[in-house]
Amino acid sequence: MKIGIDLDGVVIDSQVTFRTYEEIFDIDVLKGNNLVNKEEPKFQDRYSWSDLQKEKFINDYFLTISKQSNLMSGFLAVYNLLKDQNNEFIVITARGGDLTEMKDDAIRLLDENNIKFDKYYWKCKNKAEVCKNEQVDIMIDDDWKIVKSLADAKIKVLYFRDTNLVKLEENEYITEVNNWGEVYRYIKNF
Repeated sequence: MKIGIDLDGVVIDSQVTFRTYEEIFDIDVLKGNNLVNKEEPKFQDRYSWSDLQKEKFINDYFLTISKQSNLMSGFLAVYNLLKDQNNEFIVITARGGDLTEMKDDAIRLLDENNIKFDKYYWKCKNKAEVCKNEQVDIMIDDDWKIVKSLADAKIKVLYFRDTNLVKLEENEYITEVNNWGEVYRYIKNF
């Protein structure tokens, strides 16, 4: 089976670290309360920050967040089981698009844990196109907007949903999962 996989919020636990530093930046640096929608996965949509403030957050915090992030709990065990069962993993991520060093740091974390994916798509803006071109059987992503676009393109997707993010109705293309055990169960029953 060909499995497309996002990194942040799926393989790497960076989303919780992002949210922590977003709050610190909003409260201590901007001295405000600019939170507009906590169900949004990306800070650009969570806060009413100006473009200059967003750029400052990227420059001041992105690399720190990346270096403090670890693998998602349970990922390594499930990844190793699925690789041993001859599944193919294709990374399809936007990582590296805002800050190139973020890609390098992800590679560092993967190398430290001896994780070698079969193919990588970095700075990806159109995940549905890559999934179609690669003939991916299932994509795993944590961004509800991307999940919807994949489902609209008739691509099966596991919505790796953190508890505070937008809830989507499940259908023939969208299945919600909350941990790597649930990912394993879904793929074994696919």
